[in-house]
Amino acid sequence: MRIVIFGAGGRTGSTAVAEANARGHRVTSLRSADADITAPEAVARAASGHDVAIVAVAPAEADPRGFFQAAANGLVTGLQNAGGTRLVWVSIASLLPGASGVPAVDTDGFPAEYRPFSLGHRIALETIKASGLQWTAVSPAGDFAPDTPPTGGYALTGVGDLTSRITHADHGLALVDMAERSGMPGEHFGVVPLSPDEEASVAMGDGQRRPTATRPCRPRAAVV
Repeated sequence: MRIVIFGAGGRTGSTAVAEANARGHRVTSLRSADADITAPEAVARAASGHDVAIVAVAPAEADPRGFFQAAANGLVTGLQNAGGTRLVWVSIASLLPGASGVPAVDTDGFPAEYRPFSLGHRIALETIKASGLQWTAVSPAGDFAPDTPPTGGYALTGVGDLTSRITHADHGLALVDMAERSGMPGEHFGVVPLSPDEEASVAMGDGQRRPTATRPCRPRAAVV
């Protein structure tokens, strides 16, 4: 499979590059300086001939809403012009519905300083949803755990939990697993760590290289 990864210079993108290479895929890794994701022509050139694009981008200093709108527009048009390249978009946990059914970004207690970034992500996700592309959005269900050893597996959920933490490496497994799907569900999934029992299954070597599980999703369960 040929995979192009936009945002390969960041930690999320670079772990996806490492995982895709380890599986033997033909990977084109692009940093922000290599291809302007807001320019449809640059996206189309970069994505041409690839089966799927993994996109893990964020604004350096630009206004988040403006950046994510421009990035989504450039990405959608570019991938459409590239001729059928599927999309795995790295989203954000605050857009997932919480246990109450309300996304964290829409709650009264959500920190005001994080709201513009989350709302920028929402603009991008809505643009992708309306695009007609084959797509899946993936994010931590909460946040990353940069100093925690990876477990070698993960679980998917449709419910956000801002206290949850997942390693970049385990999140990278989910990104590439989604990229390998021939049919994409057009949904936003959160990635959560394995439970202690699931971790024990990995440690015992139960024959699965990348164990996954399903956690409660809203409105319906994720199929892994």
